[in-house]
Amino acid sequence: MEQRYDAKALADFATSLFEAAGLDRDKAETIGPLLVEADLMGHTTHGLQLCAPYLKALEDGTMEKQGGPEVLSDRGAVVTWDGRRLPGVWLTARAVDLGVERAKLYGTASIAIRRSHHIACLAVFLEHATRQGCMVQITSSDPAVASVAPYGGTEPVFTPDPIAVGIPTGGDPILIDTSASITTNGLTGRLHGEGKKLPGKWVQDADGTASDDPAVLFSDPPGTILPIGGKEYGHKGYGLALMIEALTQGLAGHGRADPAEGWGAGVHIQISDPTAFSGRDAFNRQIDHIVKRCHENKPVAGGAPVRLPGQNALAKRKNATASGVDLYPGIMDALKPWAAKYGLVPPESL
Repeated sequence: MEQRYDAKALADFATSLFEAAGLDRDKAETIGPLLVEADLMGHTTHGLQLCAPYLKALEDGTMEKQGGPEVLSDRGAVVTWDGRRLPGVWLTARAVDLGVERAKLYGTASIAIRRSHHIACLAVFLEHATRQGCMVQITSSDPAVASVAPYGGTEPVFTPDPIAVGIPTGGDPILIDTSASITTNGLTGRLHGEGKKLPGKWVQDADGTASDDPAVLFSDPPGTILPIGGKEYGHKGYGLALMIEALTQGLAGHGRADPAEGWGAGVHIQISDPTAFSGRDAFNRQIDHIVKRCHENKPVAGGAPVRLPGQNALAKRKNATASGVDLYPGIMDALKPWAAKYGLVPPESL
């Protein structure tokens, strides 16, 4: 049965849970709303679904509660942090804000973060930059996890390796959120738990046979998620994964060559201020022309109008903000024991 919740009530509840778990208030006030933001945009595997696992990580000490990142290098336009296993959502939000500040000064700025904890949904950070007229690129990988095989192989080497790009326009921003693999660990894990199949042959068993059954990832020996392009054109996703791993682990100086520290992330953020290049007007002229060409493009027979990346997510957010967030089944049930533990009352459904 559908259960909708007020977005602010959910954000306040998540914030209170994190603060009760011992997080500094500024961290809790950043993470709670951004997890709800992911649900508002329809990214239900990377929103409040992650709240309970994050609380467990805070409880068992695998997520650091207090303090800030260690600055390993700061050369103005290039910064490297050791995240110290602090909450990745908070670290990434801080890094984007710093990147915008530095890009306004230097034209472009890059921030690499090693040893961050998990950073959730990349799309929710993009508008922090686009609202200020900047273009942003965020990539992430988890050097402690491997579930994606290189093209032509059968043994896991990579994580799904997400990449997100925010592009300002004269109207709504373009919000790209994709990955080097066809699907994610979150979705395959959810569908496996529910006994469901994938929409296509997005995974392969340990022998390399493509399958739509996520159960092959949980067999012994386990199968792997396929890179973008699948069995035929997976060299495309493989190349993208190598680039993302270099950005997030090579530049940060910590990754798969080091002992695993548990669920976490290496992160790379790049911010560009168009005013330092051709100027904002020239940038908008080019991007808005492309947007117009896409929107006016003749759709395939019987198909819907062409939309831009992020357009559907922004529409979902607008609707959910007005009528309530339709939480994926099981999310609130997973949070109720934590609420009881900390003496908090979960929000009522609308």
